[in-house]
Amino acid sequence: MNIKSLDLFSQKFHQNPYEYYEQIRLHEPFAKVKLYTEAPDSWMAFTYEAAEAVLKDERFIKDMRTVFPGEMTDENVPPISQTMLFADPPNHRRLRSLVQSGFTPKKIMSLSGRIEEIAREQAEKMKEHETVDFIEAYAFPIPIIVICELLGVPQENQLDFQRWSNVLVDINEASQYDEVLMEFMMYLEKLIHNRRQSPQNDLLSHLIQAEEDGDKLTATELYGVVMLLIVAGHETTVNLISNGLLALLTHPDQLALLKNDPSLISKAIDEFLRYNGPVEFSTDRWARESFTFMGQQVQKGDHVIVSLASTGRDPEVFSHPEKLDITREKNPHLAFGKGIHYCLGAPLARLEGEIAIRVLLEEFPNVGLVANLSDLEWRQSFIIRGLKELPIRLA
Repeated sequence: MNIKSLDLFSQKFHQNPYEYYEQIRLHEPFAKVKLYTEAPDSWMAFTYEAAEAVLKDERFIKDMRTVFPGEMTDENVPPISQTMLFADPPNHRRLRSLVQSGFTPKKIMSLSGRIEEIAREQAEKMKEHETVDFIEAYAFPIPIIVICELLGVPQENQLDFQRWSNVLVDINEASQYDEVLMEFMMYLEKLIHNRRQSPQNDLLSHLIQAEEDGDKLTATELYGVVMLLIVAGHETTVNLISNGLLALLTHPDQLALLKNDPSLISKAIDEFLRYNGPVEFSTDRWARESFTFMGQQVQKGDHVIVSLASTGRDPEVFSHPEKLDITREKNPHLAFGKGIHYCLGAPLARLEGEIAIRVLLEEFPNVGLVANLSDLEWRQSFIIRGLKELPIRLA
């Protein structure tokens, strides 16, 4: 296979990337790929070993301002790129410590009752129909309502957040990116101003007030964190729920197993994350210096990413990786990353996924797919892996 000719944005690739990854891993654990026509080639890690090494190696850094100090400054780097996700130590520790107090295990678990209420409400609405688009009717509303309520976003603005989020992650919407980003920023500016004047019992007010050793988030950092929570905390969970259901519907034995033993839901979520997870590729990293990595000569400033989807099917780590097995005991998938950038919202995503799938199977035990697998269309996003629609029958 000529890896340079692989079109990572084509529908053919998105339909089943795993058959490509299977071929690539054998010969190219860490190799250069062409992402954009006008851009230099990028390094991509395909095997679990290479990916884990990239994610933990501090020579691969996240803050582009460090690599390109003359070109990239605070003024021309978008707010979302000034969050902990794109920061390196010691600034990463500072930003994460200011945010993580809003995501304590106690805080996350306190949301379980409300998440179940939302799931039941969405299920009740679906009972009016014989067939629905599962994403629009169920997988999307649950996480967007949860994250908006958590932040304190009024209900009437939640659909706006959906539209903004979709444009920010979908490459087909690139022409609208700047306009939508400005619209999003203007809304956040107004919302943050209101919370500064009248703090509420919500995460946004907490982030505004959060302080660590006399330090607080700047206005730009605050905008970035909220954008990150909306995009990362909503988009990925939608895909976890919908990709998880698709996996069950295309593996009737596993669906029956989960129905008969709902206590398997936690293992099932991990298996969904491994088998066909919500994130295709990691976010950007750059080489801080020139060095040899996995037998390849990496140059300072080289762009590096990880195929998280490929790592979940690596037979060196997972036995029978092509098989969906919700009883799998050893499942060290990298869907939430690794090292200092391990996803802060992972416990919330897991909780939402567990509740959403459990409630769905309780309310609609005869749920089924009403489309051919080959007819399902995948969104053309470079980061997330998710369907545009998932048509299902409810009885």
